[in-house]
This record gives sequence, structure tokens and C-alpha cells, in this order.
Amino acid sequence: MILFDSLVMRAAAAGLGVALVAGPLGCFVVWRRMAYFSDATAHASILGVALALVLDVPVFGGVLVVAFAAALALWAFGARSLGQDTGLGVMAHSTLAFGLVAVSFLPSVRIDISAYLFGDILAVRERDLALIWGGGAIVLALLAWRWSRLLIATLGADMAHAAGVNPRREELLLTVALAILVAAAIKVVGALLVGALLVIPAATARGLTRTPEAMAATAALIGGASALGGIWMSWEFDTPTGPSIVCWTALAFVLSQLRGVIR
Repeated sequence: MILFDSLVMRAAAAGLGVALVAGPLGCFVVWRRMAYFSDATAHASILGVALALVLDVPVFGGVLVVAFAAALALWAFGARSLGQDTGLGVMAHSTLAFGLVAVSFLPSVRIDISAYLFGDILAVRERDLALIWGGGAIVLALLAWRWSRLLIATLGADMAHAAGVNPRREELLLTVALAILVAAAIKVVGALLVGALLVIPAATARGLTRTPEAMAATAALIGGASALGGIWMSWEFDTPTGPSIVCWTALAFVLSQLRGVIR
């Protein structure tokens, strides 16, 4: 019973820590149509895992550095302009492949790569919780600080310039926030599923709310509820936790769409 309490409580705290941040940040991902951008950044984080293992440094640090470098590269070179999502597709798939190959060249290091691809929230420790909640607090502080400017920049570059807001600078801020979230979330839902936790709750909340603030709060609540539901499902039925969390977000999205059809 004590083991159950400690595992589930840590997992719940980790899931809520990521979901409460992914909700508001995911709203900007949806509004700005950056879903593939977030996937490319998350996939690149596997390279960070390999780098951390080679240099014998904390995985969080390696993932944060590589995720930030990938997001910064995409921002600097404007990959989204290369035939819609072509540049992002190249970045997402190639970095993931190089990361997996790099990990395979580390025979002396025993590592469960699936834990970084799909998450292993039940293995979260107190130190991981500190990193998750610390990184989440930084991201939420950034969003709260620049909320109005980010909204203006999201509406359009011309409107942003007219209001004295530099849209490229605000986009850079989002890339920094995205890199921090990816580094924090890789232990919870994994590199392949972090994009889903960003996009699906925000997309669900979009049809249920009328204001940006309400959408951000609703997305956080949906993500938090899905995290708890996925942890419960994993514990009860021995399903993989990260995918289980995403399944709950997908169910919430389907229900929201059915509600719209019925109305």
C-alpha cells in the first residue's frame, strides 16, 4: 500500500505538472499552427538523451540543450516556409533517426529507449518532480509575463508591428518555452507523445470556450484530468502510461466534437 501510494502520488504530481503547462502553451501551438514544430523539437530530444549518456550528464540537461538548439534552428531558418511543413518534416524524422542510431552505439550503457519515446511516468523520482515543476513554473511565468504581446503577435505580423510588438521576438519566446516543456515532459509522456499533450487538450478546449484565457484554463484542466485518468488506467490494466494519457485526451476531443454535432 505504501509503495502504491508513493508511485501513484509521484506519477500524479508529474502528470499534473506537465499538463498544467502544456495546456496554455498548447493553445499558442494550435493558434499559430505550430503542431509540427512541436513534434520536430520533441523528436530532436532523443539526440539529447544520447548526448547526455555519452557525456555522463543528467538527461534533463542534454534534452534541454538539444531541444532548445533544434527549436532555435527552426525559428532562425524559418523551416515552416519550406513548402509548408517540408522543413519541419525533415527535422523531425532525421533527428529522431540520428538519435536512435546514436543510442544504439552505446552498448556499455543499459537504457530502455522506449521510456524516452513513450514516457515512463511511474518511474519518476523526487528529483524529476523538482525539474518538472521548476521548468513548468518558468514556462508559466514566461507566458504570464508576455501573454498580451503573444496574443497580439499571434493575430498577425501587421497588427503586431502596429501595436509596437516584434512578432519574431515573441515567437522566439515560444520556442524557448517549448524546449523547456519538452525537456520536462520526456519522462512523463515521451518524445513521440509530447506533441499530442500540447495539441489535443488545446484543440478540445477551443470548441468549448469563447476567450483565450478560458481556452488556456480549460486545456490545462483537460490535460490534468487526462493525466490522472491515464495513470489510473495504467495501474489498473497494466497499459503503457504515456499512451494511456494521450488516449484520454483523444477521448475528450471526440466527446467535444460529438457535443458540437449534437448542438
